[in-house]
Amino acid sequence: MEKGRESKPHIGIYGRRNYGKSSLINCITGQDVAIVSDIAGTTTDPVKRSYEILSVGPVIFIDTAGIDDTGELGEKRIKKTLDTISTIDLALLVITNNEFGHFEEILINEFDKFDVPYLIIYNKNDIYPCNDEFLSMVKNKTGKEVILFSTKFPNNVNYIIQKIKDTIPENAYNKPTLLGDIINKNDIVLLIVPIDTEAPEGRLILPQVQVIRDVLDNFAVAIVLKETEVENFLKTTTIKPKLAITDSQIFSKANSLVPSNIMLTSFSIVLARHKGPFKEYIKGTPHISNLKDNDNILLLESCSHQITCDDIGRYKIPKWLSQFTGKKLNFDIVARLENIPKPITQYAMVIQCGGCMITRKQLYNRLKPAIDNGIPISNYGLTIAYINGIFNRAIQPFTKNLE
Repeated sequence: MEKGRESKPHIGIYGRRNYGKSSLINCITGQDVAIVSDIAGTTTDPVKRSYEILSVGPVIFIDTAGIDDTGELGEKRIKKTLDTISTIDLALLVITNNEFGHFEEILINEFDKFDVPYLIIYNKNDIYPCNDEFLSMVKNKTGKEVILFSTKFPNNVNYIIQKIKDTIPENAYNKPTLLGDIINKNDIVLLIVPIDTEAPEGRLILPQVQVIRDVLDNFAVAIVLKETEVENFLKTTTIKPKLAITDSQIFSKANSLVPSNIMLTSFSIVLARHKGPFKEYIKGTPHISNLKDNDNILLLESCSHQITCDDIGRYKIPKWLSQFTGKKLNFDIVARLENIPKPITQYAMVIQCGGCMITRKQLYNRLKPAIDNGIPISNYGLTIAYINGIFNRAIQPFTKNLE
């Protein structure tokens, strides 16, 4: 499954085989988006489905294989099911037949591990009526209300949708402003956009578009220039931007072009503060100066794209880090949300891209193992700023709001 390609809230549906998980998705969405069957194990790999929930917006439902799958292939399916938990914002745990035990506890432990809120839905209540003793037992174990449901008589679908709206974290769908605490109405923001081999033909990359939209949403003025036009623009006009935002790859050049009395940062750092554990990035980035020969560095990209010789994550940052430290460093590059090739404790540092293609929850859970193990983390933009000697300038627009 292509994970992390949508920045919409993700809702995962979990439970044992043949408990009606796929039927539940079909009832909620009002359409046959998932294959259903009486044969246990019909759903094999996790499958994504889009749906619009009023007041929340578009969401992604993830239909998963049964947690009780069997055999060698079943173990692989279970692993894929469990892997999705770190990528979701809300879980729906489907139970039935008055059964609640080892398999449900495995799932709940994973929900708790990744701080994922969840609802418990007792399906097939028309076939296996839920008894009061069972309801009390589940509530005592989980502290959760059990929602009784039947896909044959789905008269309380609206109630389930309302519970989803009540339970899903607001920050999963209510995106905070990128620059609203830094810029004011009518402020001018200068966006420095290089057009190089990595620039998509005829359009801007997503972080640039997101920043332009945010500037407009804050009733400020966005001026977009190629780096070759910045010097002439600042010399020949009386316009003084409050803030300049550059592509990280030309940080050094932008630093020389933009006067010191104008705040300067990068698109990647704006996204780092918006989505990532920014304090951990700030604390971890200076560890670059402490890297040693043969240290392993993990570079995390959150999208997949055609690789060129100018690729920022696969070529430029490894080259610049090696030159800056003078050390022989080993690099692993992992795209999207694929598995990390080594145990996280074998890495001296982890460096994450801006994360424009994934949710905040996915990014946090991606970095959580490193943070929990005390491994320094950074971000592409912060790393580039540090090795160019402009780290303090690059974070200055945000430091007063760190607390």
